Amino acid sequence: MSAPKPKLESPPSRHTAPRTLHAAGDLRGAARLATEAVAGLSDLVEAMHERIARLPGVAAPLQVGRTRGITGLVYKTVRGVTRVVGGSVDTLLGRLVPALDPTTPDAALPSAERGAVVAALNGVLGDHLAATSNPLAVTMAFRRGGRPLVPERDALNAALPAAGSRLLVRVHGLCMNDLQWQRDGHDHGAALERDHGWTTVGLYYNTGLPLATNGATFAALLERLLAQWPWPVQRLAILGHSMGGLVARSAVDQARQAQLAWPGRLNEMVFLGTPHFGAPLERVGYGIDGLLGATPYSAPLTRLTRLRSAGINDLRQPFPLSPPLPAGVVCAAVAGVLGGQGGTVKGRLLGDGLVPVASALGQHRSADHSLAFDADRRFTVADTNHLALLSSPAVYAQLRHWLR
Repeated sequence: MSAPKPKLESPPSRHTAPRTLHAAGDLRGAARLATEAVAGLSDLVEAMHERIARLPGVAAPLQVGRTRGITGLVYKTVRGVTRVVGGSVDTLLGRLVPALDPTTPDAALPSAERGAVVAALNGVLGDHLAATSNPLAVTMAFRRGGRPLVPERDALNAALPAAGSRLLVRVHGLCMNDLQWQRDGHDHGAALERDHGWTTVGLYYNTGLPLATNGATFAALLERLLAQWPWPVQRLAILGHSMGGLVARSAVDQARQAQLAWPGRLNEMVFLGTPHFGAPLERVGYGIDGLLGATPYSAPLTRLTRLRSAGINDLRQPFPLSPPLPAGVVCAAVAGVLGGQGGTVKGRLLGDGLVPVASALGQHRSADHSLAFDADRRFTVADTNHLALLSSPAVYAQLRHWLR
């Protein structure tokens, strides 16, 4: 008797649109969060925002970890009102509706920043938000330009009239969303469309859920998308940044076990800063916090202590048995190195500030467990941090070479 096929999580109904943070009702869904958690998370997310947004060479604000301008005012209001109302998060969010709801004339937080805050919250608390059916929980969907794609032939044809036969699926990383592939005026996917005729779609997902859960849902969604794709797909590739590469590997592995069709059509996978063998990011609770605090933009994450989603926990050692790269798929890996120190022990350990070089290139301390990337499919770029992999000219030049 053959073994039963693994059961993959069903994608959202075609009549159910992914939830977004747009109305007061959605905002009040966050009332399930404790007041202390909101105050602590506002500090954490603001510190991440300030560290990531600060350009090299720009002086730190008077209060390190605090943002400036309208964004700083929003975070300050979160903390202040939380203390005043003494635990009523519902009241807190009700007062913040004018700042967070884009339909009001006094909206203070631009759409992109609002989406970034929601993405960060899902990265830290996404499993809790999903388990309690909180409206702030992100529902996985394919999107284009921030708009969800309905996986039906006519809808896809209308949404992507200029699409071709080359499909590139991009999978973002922890605490991020599909719009954040654009950085410093550059978007790898848009550039590949312009230069090589790829059609790109982005996967939008709750990065706080377990890798296996996101992988199963991604596998089922991609099967449905390809079944409804209006044009013959001659070339299919997946580009994953950070955690996104792990979700993609999980999706391929589970889809093959379930005997889905799309893994047989997959041609290439490219991993940008993917922690194939874990990242110091998650190990802060396991005594390895020195490396995490080595770069200013990752240092705020040392505050996570017990406040960790399942997704973050999975980054400690995402694949204990390290499944091999999928057979028949051309796979490539990119690693970043801070300060041009790629040849030193310190440089390789620091890697891009979050992911060591060996982990990003699939090199395990035991050669038997290393991933079989070909030598010409491993690329290390100097003076590049984890987020700068998304805008690096050198990385894009390599992507053009691999995906031409």
